[in-house]
Amino acid sequence: MRKLEDKTLIVASHNAGKIREIRDLIGPMGFEAKSAADLNFVEPDETGTTFEENATIKALASAKASGLPALSDDSGLVVDALNGDPGVYTANWAETADGTRDFAMAMQKVETAIQEAGATAFDRRTGRFVSVLCLAWPDGHVELFRGEVEGHIVWPPRGDQGFGYDPVFQPLGYDTTFGEMSGDEKHGWKHGWKHGWKHGDTDALSHRARAFKLFAETCLSA
Repeated sequence: MRKLEDKTLIVASHNAGKIREIRDLIGPMGFEAKSAADLNFVEPDETGTTFEENATIKALASAKASGLPALSDDSGLVVDALNGDPGVYTANWAETADGTRDFAMAMQKVETAIQEAGATAFDRRTGRFVSVLCLAWPDGHVELFRGEVEGHIVWPPRGDQGFGYDPVFQPLGYDTTFGEMSGDEKHGWKHGWKHGWKHGDTDALSHRARAFKLFAETCLSA
């Protein structure tokens, strides 16, 4: 595994919510984070059929465009009753005719599909959030880290925190949705990497936090 020595990192995303979360995660470690959106990089076509493939496409595009290491996230909601949909097409379900994204509409689409599948009982409304982080260097080297969190799809949506599908996802062991949690609650740690993750005594809750924990333990120097 290659260690990340640079303290300037490109966040390979144009998604404001995702950029904010990644900056929240790496900021306390002394990184200066610039996003692909800040640098006006063209968004690459996400032609992969897996989270790993799409994360790699995004990270390599930003790393090669900037000449700096780049960190991307490809994530989505996987619903068991929908045979894994929306999955890698999670963002596509939110696309509107004018090219913007409407996640209220997307959550309604998911709920309608679940109802049509007959998965009305709570124990049949299972699913998970998946996040794959890709750290890429300009020379083409990549490292991949996958995090998942199990839960249930609830309706109606609850909470206005987070972004995307957070208001309809209730993680196992909790009676609140990601949309009702603060950033610290959603990520699930209190002390940060140097005071917790390295010693195995801090848990990560969200899919992105779990992937980020693997990234930190593998690629960041103590």
